[in-house]
Amino acid sequence: QISKMFGTVVVGVGIAGLARIRDLMNPMPSSPSEHLKLFGFVSRRSFGSINEAKQISLEDALRNKDIHAAFISTENRSHEETIRMFLEAGKHVLVEYPMALSAKAAHELWEMAEQKGKVLHVEHIELLTEEYKQLKKEVAGKDLVKGTLHFTGSVLDEAKSGFPAFSGIARLTWLIDLFGDLTVTSATREKQKDKNYSRMTVHFETANKKPLTWIEERGPGMRREKKINFCFTSGCLENFPEAPRSSVGLFMQDQNLFAKKLLGQVSKEELAAEKWRILRCLDLAEVIQQYCEEPEKIYS
Repeated sequence: QISKMFGTVVVGVGIAGLARIRDLMNPMPSSPSEHLKLFGFVSRRSFGSINEAKQISLEDALRNKDIHAAFISTENRSHEETIRMFLEAGKHVLVEYPMALSAKAAHELWEMAEQKGKVLHVEHIELLTEEYKQLKKEVAGKDLVKGTLHFTGSVLDEAKSGFPAFSGIARLTWLIDLFGDLTVTSATREKQKDKNYSRMTVHFETANKKPLTWIEERGPGMRREKKINFCFTSGCLENFPEAPRSSVGLFMQDQNLFAKKLLGQVSKEELAAEKWRILRCLDLAEVIQQYCEEPEKIYS
């Protein structure tokens, strides 16, 4: 087991891709990541090399028998096609969230990975932040009365990043992970094209019929931040609990988790729970998009 090495390739070298290259070249000592070996990276732009990593063609990455896994860090719009290519070539895949921009595609890709006996791992660094871990501890065992999660951020190019329910799926993942399964009761979206402004408002119910609201708001110059207001029978939580700084970067934590899966060190129960959560969130994202895109119902 010690000597088992997985050759990897990074596809796409934006912010995440560059972080992936850095972390693959400097694995945490005596962590599962030491079993990953970076072979190179694929990009539409021409770099030659980045740090010591060399650029290779997509064809080489797919064909090369020494490459066992692909880290996909391209824009959201192309995740689905890229995952499909690497799974078809018999490679394991790590992909940044969202894994696809439709629920149907996500289910198909997951099934394909299972049929081929390959790991399909979707990055969810939002669950690995210290801020979130503290929040989860704080919420544990409390009875929700109602809650709101309000995200603001700068403008995204929707042609590349997809509908806000998909590009913002990190927030949805938080809500499902904190409060269990949710049902969408309504969802609307306001757009001001001239101002490049967008606000999506989603209303959910928990299994206990308690209301939760998710607001995803983006516009020029909007600060990237999350506001919470969760009310429990014991009182309301309006600020994030204090959280320490983690000594291990988020991408590195995620990379260790992927390596653990490749090494068969993650339990079936954990894998099943994660699969349920990821696909459930994508199913809900699609329901939300359908609600928002419905023509206004006219009641006479």
